[in-house]
Amino acid sequence: MSEQIEQERIDFERQRNQLMQLSSQKQQLQFQDKVLKEALDELSKTKEEKVYKAVGNIMLLAPTTEVKKDLEKELEALDLRIKTVQKQEDISVDKMNKLKNKLEGKDKKKEEEK
Repeated sequence: MSEQIEQERIDFERQRNQLMQLSSQKQQLQFQDKVLKEALDELSKTKEEKVYKAVGNIMLLAPTTEVKKDLEKELEALDLRIKTVQKQEDISVDKMNKLKNKLEGKDKKKEEEK
């Protein structure tokens, strides 16, 4: 019985670590999302027909409409990744709550036995 409890505690810790990683990943993605939205906003304000675009380690002059389309596609993909990480985070929280309830239930049974 105590081996099973120990295994559940280990599973709980793993789940907690995974949740922390997912939260960190989501924060990074949300930051990228904000930066992309700001870039799109600035592009919509400009009257220039061409703007510089970073490609690897160099900057290239590209049509504003092309750069805007690229950023919109990137933003769409990023939004999808954020939603995926959010779903993973929700699943992880649910698993943690189930493990927590199991562990608390077993701890109460141990207390009652004493």
